Amino acid sequence: MNVLAFIPDRSESSKVLPLKAEEEAVFPFGLGQKGLHECAEKNYGDMSALTGFVLANIEPKSAILWVKQYKFVQEHGRALPSGVELFNNKKSHWMHVVVSKPIDALWAIEEGLKSSALDLVIGEVEEADFTATRRLKLASERYGVPVVLLMPHTREGISACDARWRINSQPSAFNSYDAKALGSPCWRVVLERCRSAPSRAGEAFNLEYDDEALSLRVAPYVATGSVAPQEISSVKGQTEKIRQNG
Repeated sequence: MNVLAFIPDRSESSKVLPLKAEEEAVFPFGLGQKGLHECAEKNYGDMSALTGFVLANIEPKSAILWVKQYKFVQEHGRALPSGVELFNNKKSHWMHVVVSKPIDALWAIEEGLKSSALDLVIGEVEEADFTATRRLKLASERYGVPVVLLMPHTREGISACDARWRINSQPSAFNSYDAKALGSPCWRVVLERCRSAPSRAGEAFNLEYDDEALSLRVAPYVATGSVAPQEISSVKGQTEKIRQNG
């Protein structure tokens, strides 16, 4: 059964429109708007920061397919609906698919790209070689549906992606209402490669998410060295965790 058939087709006005060259050369370089983007953890445990970064940048108008490998669900939990709404206030339809193997995830992502019902496909996949990413890129370009891959800290090697991001969490911003409380989520993001703006590769951004304005504050700078990884305590003894998106 084709479950995608039960989601109404997007109208012509809601379909993804081509980005101008100048739009592709500025932050976020077409992320969630065009082509194939890879977002990878900097360290193990940064998947929640990675998820928050992606959700803060996408602007879907209709329906989103989210494909997950079960391994990611076991290790990082499921995205909490209220957390997704925090970063994306638009009334979009979300469809979640969980599979066991990377090859099944890649197949589901590619099939989703072929559907005119979707605005975006998000895929949590353990690995994808050049051939697999090339197939996804071509499908994205052919059908006009962008795709974002959420990948582990082990992600390296060649890829056909339009851009690759490396994300890690940072201490939250200062809370002006309560100095002892958590503030807005903050991330450090490195643009490792970018086809539309190759000269920007290696550039890093300190990001703070404003949950009132539903926007990012960006402070760009060129990364000149490594940053000591933030310690992230693991949660043990839970049968299923909930991803906190930040």
